[in-house]
Amino acid sequence: MGEANVNHVTVNETDADDTTADGTIGSPTIVDGAVATDAIMDDAIVGGGLTDGALADGVSVPRPEPAGPGASDGNGESDAASSAARLAELTGATRHDVAIMLGSGWRPAADVLAAHADEVTEVSFAQLGGFPMGTQVPGHRPVARSVRVGDRRLLIFLGRVHAYEGHPLSQVVHAVHLSRAAGASAVVLTNAAGGLRDDLRIGQPVLIADHLNLTGRSPLVGAAFTDLTDAYSPRLRALARAVDPTLVEGVYAGLPGPHFETPAEIRMLRVLGADLVGMSTVHETIAARALGVEVLGLSLVTNLAAGMTGQPLDHLEVLAAGAAAAERMGVLLADVVTRI
Repeated sequence: MGEANVNHVTVNETDADDTTADGTIGSPTIVDGAVATDAIMDDAIVGGGLTDGALADGVSVPRPEPAGPGASDGNGESDAASSAARLAELTGATRHDVAIMLGSGWRPAADVLAAHADEVTEVSFAQLGGFPMGTQVPGHRPVARSVRVGDRRLLIFLGRVHAYEGHPLSQVVHAVHLSRAAGASAVVLTNAAGGLRDDLRIGQPVLIADHLNLTGRSPLVGAAFTDLTDAYSPRLRALARAVDPTLVEGVYAGLPGPHFETPAEIRMLRVLGADLVGMSTVHETIAARALGVEVLGLSLVTNLAAGMTGQPLDHLEVLAAGAAAAERMGVLLADVVTRI
């Protein structure tokens, strides 16, 4: 198909990997006549160790009533609808069929996928709304791509919002809510993961068959009794294996981060049945299933877990492994998403 025609839509926005979109420290919220940032509100409401909603400086923060079953902390549904409308306005695409969330080290794969596309339009998170300030994690950009491959329209998020950055879970899963509001019936969640099995190798893709949510948190609020028996779609996993029969499956353990695990924790995770470990994906999967969206989880083994090699862990090796596997991962994504 040749090189894609990439359209960049910008409106007073700073386009950089590690800079913020507006330079502010969070949207102020008025609480009993006082101003509190979103981060403070989240800490007070979602387990910051404070009782009865009281802040350390004596400001009282009333705990809000949940918006309803399945609602996340904050008005996620209305934010998603607004963001989806803005997405359609900026890209001219009234519907997106499949969404892809890129993990650390996966951005080069997105560029390979874009080379197979007929049309690519980029918009910033700031333009879409509902996202926090620009991500501070190397390897992530606060940008979404609307990509047309044949008759399929893909929504690719080049950056991910992580809970360990201090954001409320409503913002962590906003991309999932936005994708559903934009029409996506399936989401591909990619991540960089540490390998816990002796047979896993750096640069190897692994299908996520199940997960262990060890973050101690859920993006759902209220009586949202969501079934997670098949959290990671058996149909989509079979489809991916049809594209690449060498793909193996594993159980992903999601931990809070941002620190890497200790060797003792890795031994514990192996006893619990984990094959992979990382700091994302589990909240997005739960949110997607609550919305009825199919999930395909795909980990790229970027390092062997702590204690398995005797070498210290570093985020730079994660990015390097992603770059080395870019061609294979990009082709795999292109083949899979056009069949969903």
